[in-house]
Amino acid sequence: MNRWMIRTMEALIEFSIPIKGLKPGVHQYGFQIGSEFFENFEHSLIDHGDVKVDLSLDKRPDFYVLDFRLAGTVKTECDRCLSGIDLPIASDQQLLVKFGAEDSKEEAEVIYITPETQKLNVAQYIYEFVCLAIPMVKIYDCTGEPNPPCNQEMLDFLEPNDPIEESSNPIWDALKNFKDNHKS
Repeated sequence: MNRWMIRTMEALIEFSIPIKGLKPGVHQYGFQIGSEFFENFEHSLIDHGDVKVDLSLDKRPDFYVLDFRLAGTVKTECDRCLSGIDLPIASDQQLLVKFGAEDSKEEAEVIYITPETQKLNVAQYIYEFVCLAIPMVKIYDCTGEPNPPCNQEMLDFLEPNDPIEESSNPIWDALKNFKDNHKS
């Protein structure tokens, strides 16, 4: 195991939930993740963020239901003006944990653990859910903020104040006249 893996495992130990001996029913957990969390993921898509994660774990006889609720911001570039912004994100995700062999094929919303598993580390799932919460087009209405982060010069360039006048094209005009003259 390399140093990066050992450092990451130690840094993310707080995201390990003891599941062996957990009583049936619903159990609540909360996490506040910031920039130091994202540093633990090699080639992370996110460098900085501030996200609150509420986790509800429902232990049932044959499986667990984990409901994640995420809300916060991540630092990114605005796709409209290219300025750095704190993009608001929010997401609700569910993960099922079933018992099976360690080499069982994982599905999109189902993972398999052995019945002897002592702890379940949810850090990787939280990271993936935060990444999934980032919209494909990274913009938001920041006009209500006291100091909007948008690059106004870029926005002015993209949306000029003078309306573009519809100019006539002689070729299209000639074709319209041709069409009008040949109607029967």
